[in-house]
Amino acid sequence: MKPDINIVDVAQAAGVSIATVSNVMNGKGRVSVATRQKIEKIIAELGYSPNLTARNLKTKRSDLIGLVVPTMQPGRLQDNPFYWDLLAGVEEGARDRKFHIILAGIDESTETFSFVKERRLDGVIVVGANEGSQAVDRVLEMGLPAVFIDSYLADPKLLQVYLEDRKGSCRATRYLIEQGHRRIALLIGDIPLERIAYYGVLYERWLGYRDALDEAGIAYDPKLMIKLPTSLEGGYQAADRLTEMGDVTAIFSFSDVSAMGLLKRLRELGKGVPRDYSVVGFDNLFMSNYTSPSLTTVAQNILEKGQEAVRMLLDQIDGNPIVKRQVALPVELIVRETTGAPPV
Repeated sequence: MKPDINIVDVAQAAGVSIATVSNVMNGKGRVSVATRQKIEKIIAELGYSPNLTARNLKTKRSDLIGLVVPTMQPGRLQDNPFYWDLLAGVEEGARDRKFHIILAGIDESTETFSFVKERRLDGVIVVGANEGSQAVDRVLEMGLPAVFIDSYLADPKLLQVYLEDRKGSCRATRYLIEQGHRRIALLIGDIPLERIAYYGVLYERWLGYRDALDEAGIAYDPKLMIKLPTSLEGGYQAADRLTEMGDVTAIFSFSDVSAMGLLKRLRELGKGVPRDYSVVGFDNLFMSNYTSPSLTTVAQNILEKGQEAVRMLLDQIDGNPIVKRQVALPVELIVRETTGAPPV
């Protein structure tokens, strides 16, 4: 790279204004395809690279956004590919707008969010923060642009992206009922059931499960709730609980990852799926089609969720009009091999 090349040289070589070159490099403004391609070619030929430090000092922006995952569960980020896909969607959306991502898994009980100021983040995307959590309070106290994913926060002013979780859960449970199942266990996560209303996504999915039971005239039985971590190990342990329940013939897991651990242990116990138990997951992770048998699941577009959150956040950072503050993405039931009629 030639150190003396600057944006003026690029503009002169392209025969355009400095503002046009700046718009191309920042992905902003209206620039024709031909002009954009010409400028990009000249930038490559001249070996021009902008001085990001100088630009950030001038604009008072870092072009960095944080993806924050509040967690008290060791291994939560590594164990669940949901977060890999979400990060990929966020990174892709940010890259299109010339921003970069910092991933932070935090312990809410000790985290002061000092990293936000230390890195001079322009905004944050917070995943799975529950109503009244310290993560929400601290983000709001900083007054930083923020978008919340899968949080179901009550404040209508907050920017949020989530799923039609209740509809998806209802559809999955209804499908099991349509297959003839009446006693359907629920692998709900490691939470106190009496406080489930504070756990946004889990609460919405629990409501959907109950909606389907009510439609079919089936009484809700809290004894069918299996409260174990949303992880491979949690699902693995759930299989032993399931086999002790006697008349249960199906189980709905709020996570594909847990369902995969469940399938492994059921196979070890000599239980057939769907011969002895039908199993449904949630997420449609890429591995769910490769389990044996392949997993029936509620599908969501995790990449789109990440991209939508970035779009909302960067529009907020750039001062663009916010058309919708809450976006609910659709879900779809994908029927595969882990579901069927109950044993006779």
